[in-house]
Amino acid sequence: MNGRSILVALVSVALLTSGTAGLAVAATTGGGAGSGGAGSGLGDATAPTTTAQQSGGLIRGSPDLAVSTSDPTLNPGEINTLPLQITNDGDLDLGTSSSREIVTTARNVRVEADAEETPLSVETGTLAIGAVTENAPGEAPIAVSVPSDVAEGTYTIDVEVKYSYTYQQSGGVTYDRERTLTTEVDVEVDGDARFEIVNATTDAKVGETGVLEAEVRNVGADGARDLSVAMSSSSPQITFGGTTSDTAQVDALAPNETTTVRYDVAFTPGASVREYALDGTVTFETPEGYARVDEDPSVGVTPRAEQRFSVDDVEADLYVGEQGEVSGTVTNEGPDPARNVVVQFAEESPNVIPRESSVAVGTLEAGESGSFRLPIAVGGEAEPIDRTSDIVVQYRNEENERRAYQDLELLYAVEPQRDQFGLAVETREIEAGGQVDLAVEVTNELDEPVTDVEARLFADSPLDSENDEGFVSTLEPGESTTMTFDLSASASGTPKTYPISFDFRYDDADGDSQLSDTTRVPITVVEAEESSPLSGIGTLPLVLGVLVALAVLGGGLYVTQRE
Repeated sequence: MNGRSILVALVSVALLTSGTAGLAVAATTGGGAGSGGAGSGLGDATAPTTTAQQSGGLIRGSPDLAVSTSDPTLNPGEINTLPLQITNDGDLDLGTSSSREIVTTARNVRVEADAEETPLSVETGTLAIGAVTENAPGEAPIAVSVPSDVAEGTYTIDVEVKYSYTYQQSGGVTYDRERTLTTEVDVEVDGDARFEIVNATTDAKVGETGVLEAEVRNVGADGARDLSVAMSSSSPQITFGGTTSDTAQVDALAPNETTTVRYDVAFTPGASVREYALDGTVTFETPEGYARVDEDPSVGVTPRAEQRFSVDDVEADLYVGEQGEVSGTVTNEGPDPARNVVVQFAEESPNVIPRESSVAVGTLEAGESGSFRLPIAVGGEAEPIDRTSDIVVQYRNEENERRAYQDLELLYAVEPQRDQFGLAVETREIEAGGQVDLAVEVTNELDEPVTDVEARLFADSPLDSENDEGFVSTLEPGESTTMTFDLSASASGTPKTYPISFDFRYDDADGDSQLSDTTRVPITVVEAEESSPLSGIGTLPLVLGVLVALAVLGGGLYVTQRE
């Protein structure tokens, strides 16, 4: 050893043995492995390689780590999560409290566990959890597999914790070390009852209520009694009787015994047809009367597809101011049969009014269709436009429960107002002071037969009618008949065009009395023709004059013949 090496060694010994400040030496530390507890002195550090100026006070200390678990209970037949807590009760050998954290913090903490001497197996590799201070413990959850046939009792899991820390610091000189803590954690394989919830099914469809059934199986080594099996879901798409959870009661379950629990469930309209996760909690008593809780069971359930309907072939014969109907075909899209199907007109409009709010279609198997006709009245103030109206399909399911499907609408047109009866009048002129027999051809323009049709003619001065009514017992759609009215014009009437009007009271196809709109027909009053020169001679004198003339001619002829 040369003189320089001897000097450095002496300085190092002086620093390590002195309680006061000495020469500051810049150093690096090499890592020697220890086995739990405190460090092993200078032998764990690399000798200083440089010298620094004398500085402030000396800081010396180390972390003191420990491993524990808050839940040592493991269940057979599954992979359990064992939560390990890494705590630190560090030691400060020299220095002030304000600098304590410099030497008591464990850095780059790595946790590794194994259970080689037990029937258990650790499925987790090395976990790096960062720094562990006295005020911030570390968490290292490890997965432990427990065979289903393992005997209940206590087992030991070996835990190895590696970390680094600052052992000593003085001025610009820092000594770092690495250490390995080897320790053990005891775990308990529980022989109490444990549970699985499996085979969850439901008859509830999307948008409906139903019953959920699931099997609860005791997979533990012991029996259970007075079980409360609670089921809940965090999804808003599924509810239990209007709430987020429900509980079923079971008297007792022996090991390997299975029972079925039932819950009322509902799925919101529009919910997806997929599996929804359900969380189970089983509260029970052991045969010795101890209360226990198993919060691990969970299961998934899938609702049935929503019962759906569609509407096609929509037609309408609606006119402003008339009664008509909207017709179409409703199809049961499944998945189940629908009994007593009723199509209900659900639109609320002051101008489009259902004469019957619903019509029955009957029972429809999945995929089957049925026709419907909704009688509608259209008010006189309605606009002749294309319209949409909501409809509801009501039905009973296989359990005879009433259900409704509301996601349907009708698209149809309301036509402009029309005359219920067409009129054809050949005679459109009348002489002032004259009279005519007015023949009127009346045609049923409606799409339904009408009965007891009473026609009425209305005329104002200078026109008048002494026979202003007509009648026909029946008119089929498009059928015509001729009615005759008399019409006169006063001699003082001014020659020009005047209106006459007709209206009709009739019974429609439903037997309801209706009054048609008024139809106006133009009539022209013309001047009377002038009288001829003989117009003032009476008929009798004219006849006598003709006879006299014939007699004269006859006498002359006679005379001529006699000569």
